[in-house]
Amino acid sequence: MNTNIGIPNLLSFSGNIRILHLTWFAFFMSFVVWLGLGPMMPFIQEALDLTTQEAKVLLILNVAMTIPARIVVGMLVDKFGPKILYSAILVLGGAISIAFAWAQTYDELALLRFLSGFIGAGFVVGIRMISEWFPAKQTGIAQGIYGGWGNFGSAGAAMTLPFIAVSIGDVDGWRYAITFASLAAIAYGVIYFFSVSNTPKGSTYFKPNKTGALEVTSKGDLLLYMLMNIPLYFALAVLTWKLSPENMSLLSSGATNIAYASLVIIFLFQTWRIWQVNKHIFKEPVPTMHRYKFKQVAILDWAYLVTFGTELAVVSMLAMFYVSWFDVPKVTAALLAGIYPFINLVARPGGGLISDLFGRKKTLIVIFAGISLSFIVLGFVDKDWSIWLVVAITVIAGIFSKAGSGAVYAMVPLVQRRLTGQIAGMAGAFGNVGAVLFLTANSMFDYDQFFMIIGIVALFVFLLIVFFLEEPSGQMTEVMPDGTVQMIDVK
Repeated sequence: MNTNIGIPNLLSFSGNIRILHLTWFAFFMSFVVWLGLGPMMPFIQEALDLTTQEAKVLLILNVAMTIPARIVVGMLVDKFGPKILYSAILVLGGAISIAFAWAQTYDELALLRFLSGFIGAGFVVGIRMISEWFPAKQTGIAQGIYGGWGNFGSAGAAMTLPFIAVSIGDVDGWRYAITFASLAAIAYGVIYFFSVSNTPKGSTYFKPNKTGALEVTSKGDLLLYMLMNIPLYFALAVLTWKLSPENMSLLSSGATNIAYASLVIIFLFQTWRIWQVNKHIFKEPVPTMHRYKFKQVAILDWAYLVTFGTELAVVSMLAMFYVSWFDVPKVTAALLAGIYPFINLVARPGGGLISDLFGRKKTLIVIFAGISLSFIVLGFVDKDWSIWLVVAITVIAGIFSKAGSGAVYAMVPLVQRRLTGQIAGMAGAFGNVGAVLFLTANSMFDYDQFFMIIGIVALFVFLLIVFFLEEPSGQMTEVMPDGTVQMIDVK
């Protein structure tokens, strides 16, 4: 147990605490705009007379673009820095969200909601920002506060947007609610740009040696990295299938085939880029001091697929679940669903803090045991159950999954500093892969089966963590711009 972690004084608004507060609120605003769709969906469905399947497809589309966006944004933030990236995401994302709010046809809604998904990539930007401003001994609690308080944006949306829609009262109330939130995000994007810097004064912002793909340091890691890209494209292929004539018929047969072919071409191109960036390891092995184990990244990717993928999926469907299975009024359902993301305020920072205190691997083992058990219990839920019992079990499941997200990102910045954005981006993309796959399962199966699927997948990842994840130790090595070597503690 490490008791010398130096818990930050959160009442301060200077130095790195100031950056933490400004950055978690940027994340908060991005989530208000992005995940506000979930609690607003009952209003949108009623106002536009959407079928249940049309509503569920919008929820899937809302998280799909974030898969490639987090990969791309991870590369961009490592190259250009988090200050400009976060501001641009808030401003552009807010503008697209306003366009969605005033769309008139389902095709327009679907396209704009797909495009809106990129605002979820803002999360990756903040991971790099916080890692620059906080030492390793505080990375868990700092990243947990950033992620947990920022994630609270989905709860903030659930607790405010439905009331704005109801207060306005007419059929367009939901449009005004989303528009107001989007304008606030745009304004804060401008404020953020003029309020932060990428690093503390005098610090070096380490950048990747090459761009276009993640650098790995061994031949086995190169193969594993190539294989780990497959789930990203598989999730997008699942989405294409969902929109094809065999399902929702939002895409024609020709467009569906073009989409499949495009995914194959992009996957092959990305595989080629991975080879180009890393082929030098076949000629000259990477010195031991500069190596890292990609299996650490891979396991964290799968862990985040469960933790954050579950969060996105559950927060998106929970209000509809309460309405359809327990006949709860829409506003009440939105409030009950808002409890789930609300616990992010404590659970995600708690997961990071416990990781700092007791170790990264031990924390993840305990958390994933809790995720598996709680969602398997929900897999037996019945319509005759008390709504309050269901809410209670859902909250317990949420505490474990959100603490798990904090524990994952307590470890991500400790793999390789100059690649933090890309590693965070890949893990974040896997979170959205989980959301797409779980929401697709939600559209195909009953709610109890949906919960059971999550529990089984979590059990699989639990075994990966137990048998293959390694506790971070020692130091990571980074090369300064002048060629000198800097050692960075990871414990």
